[in-house]
Amino acid sequence: MIRSWHLGDDRQSLVLASFDDRLPEAVYWGPALPTGENLETLSAAALADVTGGMVDRNAGLSLCPEASESFPGQTGLTARNASGAPLMPSFRFESEAASEHGLTLVFADNSLDLSLVFDLVLTPETSLLKLQTRLESVDEITVDWLAAPVLPVPAYTGEMIEFSGRWCAEFLTRRLPFAPGSRVRDNRTGRTDHAHFPGLVVCNAGTSNTAGEAFAFHYGWSGGHKMVAEELADGRRQVQFGHATASLASGRHFVSAPLYATYSATGFNGAAVRFQRHVRDHVVQGARTPRPVHYNCWEAVYFKHDLDELKAIASQAADLGAERFVLDDGWFGRRDDDTSSLGDWVIDKRKYPDGLTPLIDHIKALGMEFGIWFEPEMVNEDSDLCRAHPDWVLGHADQIRGRQQLVLDMSNQEVRDYLYAHIADVLKNNDIGYIKWDHNRILPVVDAEQAEGFYELVDRLRSDFPAVEIESCSSGGGRIDFGVLERTHRVWLSDSNDALERQRIQHDAALFLPASVTGSHVGPRHCHTSGRTLDIRLRAWTAAQRHMGFEMDPRELSEAEAETLRNVTSWWKANRDWMMQADILRLDSADPAVIAEQQLAGDGSRFVAFAALTRPSDQILPRPLRLTGLDPQGRYRLSLVNRDDAPRLSRGAPLLKHQDLEASGQYLMSHGLTLPWRFPETVWVVEGERL
Repeated sequence: MIRSWHLGDDRQSLVLASFDDRLPEAVYWGPALPTGENLETLSAAALADVTGGMVDRNAGLSLCPEASESFPGQTGLTARNASGAPLMPSFRFESEAASEHGLTLVFADNSLDLSLVFDLVLTPETSLLKLQTRLESVDEITVDWLAAPVLPVPAYTGEMIEFSGRWCAEFLTRRLPFAPGSRVRDNRTGRTDHAHFPGLVVCNAGTSNTAGEAFAFHYGWSGGHKMVAEELADGRRQVQFGHATASLASGRHFVSAPLYATYSATGFNGAAVRFQRHVRDHVVQGARTPRPVHYNCWEAVYFKHDLDELKAIASQAADLGAERFVLDDGWFGRRDDDTSSLGDWVIDKRKYPDGLTPLIDHIKALGMEFGIWFEPEMVNEDSDLCRAHPDWVLGHADQIRGRQQLVLDMSNQEVRDYLYAHIADVLKNNDIGYIKWDHNRILPVVDAEQAEGFYELVDRLRSDFPAVEIESCSSGGGRIDFGVLERTHRVWLSDSNDALERQRIQHDAALFLPASVTGSHVGPRHCHTSGRTLDIRLRAWTAAQRHMGFEMDPRELSEAEAETLRNVTSWWKANRDWMMQADILRLDSADPAVIAEQQLAGDGSRFVAFAALTRPSDQILPRPLRLTGLDPQGRYRLSLVNRDDAPRLSRGAPLLKHQDLEASGQYLMSHGLTLPWRFPETVWVVEGERL
């Protein structure tokens, strides 16, 4: 007996089959199947042969591969009963329920009083699968591993792209062969982490940004996670995502985080656009529009808060075009450095004898919104909170400290109530529209309840203060995922304001993140994390590629630098309405020294392309830059926005250097743009409009 189901649209199809009421297998995932395809025939056709050295029936590579089936690879569930004995469930079909765009499939093992439920949705607007596994038990059990619904990837995909990185160098990509055995990434830091963005792209050697097939995955969870990409001895391949294996849980109800997945026939951009649109249109809720130009005072004053100085900085930031002022670390307790006061969320009367009102009034009079920094999950030993409640600290007393701080146990309701009361008090008594929510160390204990406690606290604050936007900052890129974005409005992509580093980080993060949620700031002339000194034009245009802001002392700017920043900010404001809704398309550059992207309006009527030369090219002249996503038969007018930046060593007369270009989409995508020569560490900006 075969039961079959189809989740599909005009871009992809996922076909599931249950044989003899066993757990469903994905028997097809790929390009959209034609209407009327016989699913039962496809399911039967997917059954593989059996030969020497094998068991007599292939164990199903199901949505949760079972140990009871003698599955030869990573199983989807590892659990124990109350006495510690391993559970070996054998699930059988129980029921199904269909919605307009999804399915809920229920399977049970009645002998063990277990139910396994798969919630499967294909979002129609974005063609993104959202898949979740639930386990219900009559008795209390311990679950060591529960995978989100497991998907296969075809044998013809020979490579995978995984994500690693570090502080100030997030979203590093590595292209690896998909080989026999398991590739396992087990993130035990307790947060999403700089080094473990929970994503994976499976592809072919020839897949590029603009062409080829790709299967892309993201696990929407803000705690530690585990990923398994495995090729079995029989040649089948599976991808699993779930909570980190150190996140042991006992109880009767268990649920994975959502696994988001999609198939693209148009290269990495095809998948990236779906993730970007899904975050922008379905995950993030209540973001301010238009997106305000951001100013953060951290790299201007650090912990030294002086009211008159902050007012002067705010005035200069407003003159440059800022629309939001964020007061960073140092306003509370007796916080003069990073050794004290975390947890004491009371305004420091030494620095603010009349509270925050005088500063807020000044900022509001300048037409700016006021924002403030918190790090709620952390505590310093030198704090009133830690002295009063050492029992609220997560982990053992002699643990290694991180950034002079410890972590609060967010599974404790008393801790969450304390934090809520103090944060709410600040929000109620001050005109605050924005929170920068930081998280500056890894956890000493990997526990899913820590992330769940964080979610509960943020959800409570969002419910009671719906007009307040929240930014997820975790030493920069340490907590970026769709789980946190369901509760926040912006992510701080990296603590690095080095524009060259940012070009690469932004480029790779665009595989999943839209511009509207990705904070990017113009940093100081001399970057304190890289030691580099970079021109204001590169810094400004790099920030203008995402949600733009400033994070430097504006008093350091020369008049010429200030004018450049005003001009770029004005350009960004004039274009932000459509850019913050645009698709970010990564361009395949023939010059490896160039990082390039094209932001294309949803209706295809206009675009802007950014091409940054990050180092000297190996050849003398720029190679043509091929665009993408245009109508081949359409006509476009292109203008080089910053043509005045061409240096004197650019002695020729390429057309864009002196006048606008009109050409077909076919020409622009096939031949590409001939840009003027320029120095390294510069960026060209090209605007295009369909005629």
